[in-house]
Amino acid sequence: MPFSTAASSTVALEHQHIQSFPTSPTNPRTFSDVRDSEEAAQSIALRMITNACTVDGVRIGIHYSKEDDSDCFRLVASHISTCLPLSPYLFIIATTSVSPTISGSDACVSDALVICGSDEDDMQRAVLLASSKFPGRVDAVNNKGTLIAQAASIRQIGSSTYHEAALWDILFNSVHTHNPHSPPPGSRSIDQILSDARAKLERMTPQQAYDALHDPTYPVPVFLVDIRPAAERDREGEIHGSLIVERNVLEWRFDPRCEVRLTIADRYDSKIILFCREGYTSSLAAASLHELGLLNTTDIVGGYDAWIAAGLPCQ
Repeated sequence: MPFSTAASSTVALEHQHIQSFPTSPTNPRTFSDVRDSEEAAQSIALRMITNACTVDGVRIGIHYSKEDDSDCFRLVASHISTCLPLSPYLFIIATTSVSPTISGSDACVSDALVICGSDEDDMQRAVLLASSKFPGRVDAVNNKGTLIAQAASIRQIGSSTYHEAALWDILFNSVHTHNPHSPPPGSRSIDQILSDARAKLERMTPQQAYDALHDPTYPVPVFLVDIRPAAERDREGEIHGSLIVERNVLEWRFDPRCEVRLTIADRYDSKIILFCREGYTSSLAAASLHELGLLNTTDIVGGYDAWIAAGLPCQ
């Protein structure tokens, strides 16, 4: 995932989660500090651009102000648009210290949150995410906005460390692009899953399974388990001496801790030999039983078809 920051910012993005954030200024600059609000807005815009992080080619950043003046915030947004006419960006400008209540009344003061960006879809996503991040606290959302900014009124924004993390998460998830045809990070193909499952097993040939099943001296109980659906068993036949436990209830029937287990499933060292038609589903099922602690579970290479090909008895 592409990610870069300016030297003055320290932000780490991993698996779509914000791990740390640029710290807010100890004394955020206010518009009243500068007589000319135009000059102040331009200064803030340049500082935001300089300290911006880059995610998937889009600059993102947050500015906090002590003054709740959405008009001045829009002026900042206008300067950012002027400075970045061809560059994608998404910024949030928010107040941090507005009193949560109005003295002498029960009304709540709503803090301004202005989202400005180069792409209208990014801004719309950010507004929707802001509504979900602050449930019940969004008093108003100006969805009309302008081509470069949209405004929301959210009660007590900046009143906890969660809010700063939430704002960064809003920015990141609004601009993060994912190709729906590309596998998500951390996912595995079915070939990888099957390979990982079989790495846990000491798989058996049909003859080895037959011998173990009929060996009275085998050190632990041995069970040959047919996990095929009824339609396959009716069409192709069954193996004499095998238990029929279909795949969809397998874990519940063999977990010694489960109330609906089979009577025979009362120990963890039993040799459970699974088979399906060709030996694919059985490998995944055997690995699943390993997760329950049944580490002697395995399956037959080639499944029922290989059993028949080996000339072993069936019914």
